[in-house]
Formats: sequence, structure tokens, C-alpha cells
Amino acid sequence: MSMHSFNRDDPTARFQSVTLQQYCHQTQPEYCDKVGGGWGECPHHWPALPSAADGLTMPVPACFPMPETHATTVLAVRHHGKVVMASDGQVTLGQTVVKHRARKVRRLYENRVLAGFAGTASDGFALFSRFESKLEAHRGNLERASVELAREWRTDRAMRRLEAMLLVADPAAMYLLSGTGDLIEPDDGIMGIGSGGAFAMAAARALVAHTPLPPRAIVEHAMAIAADLCIYTNTSLTLEEL
Repeated sequence: MSMHSFNRDDPTARFQSVTLQQYCHQTQPEYCDKVGGGWGECPHHWPALPSAADGLTMPVPACFPMPETHATTVLAVRHHGKVVMASDGQVTLGQTVVKHRARKVRRLYENRVLAGFAGTASDGFALFSRFESKLEAHRGNLERASVELAREWRTDRAMRRLEAMLLVADPAAMYLLSGTGDLIEPDDGIMGIGSGGAFAMAAARALVAHTPLPPRAIVEHAMAIAADLCIYTNTSLTLEEL
């Protein structure tokens, strides 16, 4: 099935629903003129209406190349009044491992907040810098800083191109942020991101429910399980605890 021409009425065709923002900014730019149809150009590029198409969706073929999950693992566990966040150290370029001990988790705002990213290194560092400025503006209030960053990330034209996810936490709260405007607080104080995030999160939930282990040990064991299952995750951990 051609990516440039497809029949929405074909009962045998398989489609997925994507936002115009995903279609325009996370795929090849030359497809933008296909989105607007009669509009002639992608409405996401109208200077007068920078967010005109935010939230709108369109059907595209199921084979359309949407972005893959970021190849890393970051896990955060908030348990017994403490919060622990860890990431693996592997950096993959295509099919090649180019670094084993990268730091994807750091402390922010006078060591009172933990933040980790999944995505490209340059975009991750840019998000760290933006988020720390929000924390300073709101005197360390994690919720307000997260809301402000999520809003800016979704509406700012330059930030929308950042290909990363951000996980932030302190002993009282935890949030997942993404460029689509997502701001998610987990119900159980456990969250994982990246290609191995689901493995690590499932392991951590089981350990919290069925063992008396402290948060640090839970994170270490869960990350080890993720490294056994995800080829993009290694056992060289960066681990921070508050």
C-alpha cells in the first residue's frame, strides 16, 4: 500500500490513528503537504495558528513508519517515604553499542528532585535545562514545574521537535512528561520509560507487592530483569536516591 495514496473505504486496509503533530513533526517533512488535503499545507506550520491542529487526529496506513520506543530504560520507585531512580548506561547507534556508562539520571534543584530521560542525549540535556529553570521559577514545586514544562513542550514550536521522554520525581510525587502534552502521575509510585521500561516496571511492582525489600534494592533487581530482556538495556546503572 502506498504511503502517499490510500483508500480509507477499503475494508481490507488496516489503519492507525495519529495526531497531526505526530504526522508532521515525527516523520519525514515532505509528507506535510499530504496532511492538510484541501488546505494545501500542514496546518501545524501556519504561522498565525501554531497550535491549530493540536489534538486533531487522522487515519494513516498501519504500515506508516511512526517513531520507535526510545532505546533505553529508566525506572523510578517511590516507596516507604523514599524515591529511587535508575537508568542503564547503554547508548546505541543503529545496531551498534557505542557507549556503556552513559548517565541518563541526575539530581536537580539543590539535589531535591530526580530526573531521567529516554531519547537522544542532546534532547535529554535540553529538557533537563528547561525543567530545572521551571523548578527555580516555582521554588521547587514539582507539580507546577511539570505542568508548565508539559504545556511549553506541547505548544513551543522548537520544543515540539525534541525526541525524548522525561521522568521526574521527589519523595512526594512523580510525573511522566512527553512532547504530546502528556503529564502522567502513576497510581502506585512506580514508573518506567524507554524500550525496557515496561519490563522494569512490571518487575518493580511484583517486588513491591511480594517482598519487604527497600526501594533501592527493588530498583536494582527490577533493572537487572529489564537488562536480561531488553537488548537496548545493560547492567551498568546510574542510581540516585532521595
